[in-house]
Amino acid sequence: MTQHPLTDDLRRWIASHLPGADTVTDVSWARDSSRVWRVAAGADAVFVKISPTTREYEREVRGYAHATRALCPDTAPRLIAADPHLRALMSSPLPGRVVRDLPLTRAAERRVHEQAGRLLRRWHDHSPPPTARDRAAIRAAVAEQAQEAATCLEVTAAHLDDAQRAVVRCVRDELPQLAETMPVVYRHGDHATRNWLFDAARNSVGLIDFETADHGIVADEFVWLYGALWSTRPDLKTAHFTGYGRLLSDDEERVLLLLTARLSVSYLRSGLTKDRPDLVERGRLVLARMAHQAR
Repeated sequence: MTQHPLTDDLRRWIASHLPGADTVTDVSWARDSSRVWRVAAGADAVFVKISPTTREYEREVRGYAHATRALCPDTAPRLIAADPHLRALMSSPLPGRVVRDLPLTRAAERRVHEQAGRLLRRWHDHSPPPTARDRAAIRAAVAEQAQEAATCLEVTAAHLDDAQRAVVRCVRDELPQLAETMPVVYRHGDHATRNWLFDAARNSVGLIDFETADHGIVADEFVWLYGALWSTRPDLKTAHFTGYGRLLSDDEERVLLLLTARLSVSYLRSGLTKDRPDLVERGRLVLARMAHQAR
């Protein structure tokens, strides 16, 4: 993975909030837009992040403020400093390790999912009411996803069976109308195991990374989990919603399926157009599961 050095401006900004910083470790995700460092000054450590865009910077600042209101200090990091010109954020460390790659037993996975569900419910329960602008943005985003599904279908139709083509057409035709009736919350926006930290010493789960936090429909919060994990591990879905405190309604379940089908056919189109066999395989696999669920 490419290492990202700190710029002089960023070093000066860090020094103004953490004097004596002597250790910098690049902990960015393996994608071009990720810029995250762990910075230590002796025993004191912080995380420093450069947001990819101004929009994501603003979302993350609001997300940290929401986490402070909604979540206990040991389940979410706290924002120490932020600079809009650098798009830089400095946050406190949170105990634990990223759940995505942890070798957990099946029973431990269920406990983690239940705790994550409980944490997300606290996040949602403290949602500020959506404004008319928020609702308009949600409506536009859903319409865009429905249109994307239609576009993807034109490119991928020859690679799909009848059931898969049918579920993508359902995304195009059903999603906008169904979404109008869905509950709206202030979403975390990337509620995936890569953003859960499990602290084995305290047997607790924490939540990180708020750059996509914004108002949206509840079902959209679970798309990654449903496509990547829950469709083959229904016990994890059950555990998560046990912690969350309620099941999804039938209409929410339908919207979740359609949103996941939209994502999978998008993967497939990207894989075909970019010659990415990994995306092709991922798209085909998840779309086949969604078509099976739709039946």
